[in-house]
Amino acid sequence: MALHTFQPFSLDEIEINPFVKIGKEWGLVSAGNKEDYNTMTVSWGGMGIMWGKKVCFIFVRESRHTKTLLDQGELFSVSFVDESYRDALNYCGSHSGKDEDKFEKAGLTPAFKLNTPYVDEANFVLICHKMATIPISRENLDDNTLIPRWYGDKAPDHKDNFHTMYIGEIIESMAR
Repeated sequence: MALHTFQPFSLDEIEINPFVKIGKEWGLVSAGNKEDYNTMTVSWGGMGIMWGKKVCFIFVRESRHTKTLLDQGELFSVSFVDESYRDALNYCGSHSGKDEDKFEKAGLTPAFKLNTPYVDEANFVLICHKMATIPISRENLDDNTLIPRWYGDKAPDHKDNFHTMYIGEIIESMAR
């Protein structure tokens, strides 16, 4: 049950720096439905215009449980919390929700909009309709320095664990 009251927020009024909001503060990507849902920390992504629509794009590794839920559904959310939730962000970025309720373990409360989970403690939430799923592979990386750093033997537990890019139209934005 949602504890906080969110108000619709026009993206035309947004004044955030995506390099700070996503890259430094991080977000929580949630997918699934009321019966089966999960969240994970995301620090790769952005916001912009694509196909004439306001979009959010995120990157998720092949091994993540949330990826299965993203692939099965049409909607996902990106929730942004304040710095007091840094421990929850760290937990959600380093643990799998496949065998546990990661919301509960991280001290977060799931809420739902359009049957899509989001983090109730957030101060800003985007609900996105999945428009494109684009796998990143060794063959389509043009910068050869990326493989050893992010996917090769020098990146423990990440060898051949590539990302998939999800582009979602932002269909709802809410703020507290």
